[in-house]
Amino acid sequence: MRKRFWVLTAALAGSGCGGPFPQSALHPHSDFARASDVLFTDIFWWAAAVFVVVEALLVVALIRFRHREGRPAPTPTHGHTLMEIAWTLAPAVILVFVAVPTVRTIFATAGGAPADAVKVQVIGHQWWWEFKYPDLALTTANEMHVPVGKPVRVAITSADVIHSFWVPPLGGKRDAIPGQTNYIAFQADSEGDYSGQCAEFCGASHANMRLRVVVESDSEFGRWATVQLAGPAAPTPRTAAERGKAVFARSACIGCHTIQGVSPGVIGPNLTHVGGRTTIASGLFPNDSAHLARWIADAPSLKPGALMTRMQPPLTDADIAALVAYLQSLK
Repeated sequence: MRKRFWVLTAALAGSGCGGPFPQSALHPHSDFARASDVLFTDIFWWAAAVFVVVEALLVVALIRFRHREGRPAPTPTHGHTLMEIAWTLAPAVILVFVAVPTVRTIFATAGGAPADAVKVQVIGHQWWWEFKYPDLALTTANEMHVPVGKPVRVAITSADVIHSFWVPPLGGKRDAIPGQTNYIAFQADSEGDYSGQCAEFCGASHANMRLRVVVESDSEFGRWATVQLAGPAAPTPRTAAERGKAVFARSACIGCHTIQGVSPGVIGPNLTHVGGRTTIASGLFPNDSAHLARWIADAPSLKPGALMTRMQPPLTDADIAALVAYLQSLK
């Protein structure tokens, strides 16, 4: 029985090392993340050295001054000037070696960026992310696109409570505070799809407030921006998508969501090109017909606290199917 217990314990401990780790800060993919990683590594080795020295002295003291029968008690040392100077100066020197690179990294990652940097405004909502590109005049949600090898300046704020924007492989984190704007700047060094999420407890679905940053080539980023700026294609006549557009226009959807040229809602995520996103519900579910239908029917049952309440009167299954077809056509 005891053997089984230890085998199970070892298996559980080992499972934590199996990966993958999509939100690991130990695999940096930008200058910001690399600066943080270097600082962490340097401080780790200083901490390791202090640990080794302190524990070695402790072991020596335990062995040398351990109790032995017939041995007199050791004589305590009092007023040793050299030792007092040493244990005062040593921590001070170590703190200098820690503080100087820490302060330098803080200033280096304060959010400064060249004038030609790609500018993104991030707005945290309960519980989703809004991304605005002021120089491109486009707005999207939950999936941020940036070009590889180009500086990006991110301005971060909140529409309700305090959130925290964090994409570990690219750097961060920064609090999103109502009425205040914080900044980060980074330059991604490789293309990829990087996961992040809110890192400040913000309510019932804090853990479900996820996001994705897609780093792509400059040409791919340009094509993505062009598609985002264009209005959604009109659905083919006499199809489920066309019926879905009519359902959208007569339901509560139109009061909360923006679809360019169709509705001006500003409460929920912009849906102009929602069909081109890989996830829904702020990265919680894949963007497929089954999950989209369940989300439309009863969002709070899938994401606690979701403001997208069940519609009254409820949509029929046929209405939901048509609405799903319409939203998936918005690419």
